Amino acid sequence: MSFDDDLPTFADVEAAAEQLRGVARQTPLLESDLLNERVGGRLLVKAEPLQRTGSFKFRGAYNAISRQDGRPVVAYSSGNHAQGVAFAAKLLGVPATIVMPSDAPEIKQRNTRAYGAVLRLIDRYRDNREDVGAEIAETTGAALIKPYDDPYVIAGQGTVGLELAAQAKEVDAALDAVLICCGGGGLSAGSALALKERHPDLPIYTVEPNSYDSMRRSLEAGERQGIAPGAPSLCDALLAPLPGEMTFSLNQPRLAGGFAVSDDEVLDAMAVAFDTLKLVLEPGGAASLAAALAGRVETRGRTVAVVASGGNVDPAIFTKALERASS
Repeated sequence: MSFDDDLPTFADVEAAAEQLRGVARQTPLLESDLLNERVGGRLLVKAEPLQRTGSFKFRGAYNAISRQDGRPVVAYSSGNHAQGVAFAAKLLGVPATIVMPSDAPEIKQRNTRAYGAVLRLIDRYRDNREDVGAEIAETTGAALIKPYDDPYVIAGQGTVGLELAAQAKEVDAALDAVLICCGGGGLSAGSALALKERHPDLPIYTVEPNSYDSMRRSLEAGERQGIAPGAPSLCDALLAPLPGEMTFSLNQPRLAGGFAVSDDEVLDAMAVAFDTLKLVLEPGGAASLAAALAGRVETRGRTVAVVASGGNVDPAIFTKALERASS
């Protein structure tokens, strides 16, 4: 793989697709008559909770780790990247150490351990996870697999967009807009590389939690804008206080903008996904669907695709979403 100024290209996304062939699942593009009736148009949901480890993160993790020639790996993550790295490392037969906040959802901690990784738990607000990960890499010689600002990771995540474009064509769907959940921006950056290659004029938007909308603000400002960490949000997978350097460089010329959603809107979207698609979403994985349901983009008479990015949700939060819908 050859990167242009360290940034991946569409050719790198295609190479990642070959690397992942037979390993990653091609997740379905779901559609519901009830959901379409609700939004007054056609809403297509790319179901990444059905990917191995329950989120899109496995794609980038496997693509990156498989290029490391058998070196041990270390990563920092609130959970989904952790699981993707842990399972990819297990498949490739290499040791993995994961730096994870101690308040990460129990299901994510439990699954990461089950995949064979060693956890290094830290305080989310006191410790710097990047520094801890870099220190472990330096002292052990392990390869640091970053959650989004890594060209192999971005290219791997881009296979979501590659599949989405092909699947939309298969069902005769002319896309009017795409909404993508966003933390550090790896999924949107990689997917935009693929989608824009196929549909140069397609509007693509990121969706973030209200209190962590750093990509939206950065796109509006034309430069990376950070936000103060520590605000509460159910979307634990999307709590990046600053967009990645690589991801912002890729997103800025390709995205039409960004939106933000509230915790209540996310909970409502989780319930709707379960009711109409029989799909379990975690809060961060439901952000894009929440934006569509809340009318952030026009859906009436249009075809909109949303990338539902993950489904690793604690039972208590999922129950809260369902109880909210029934009350």
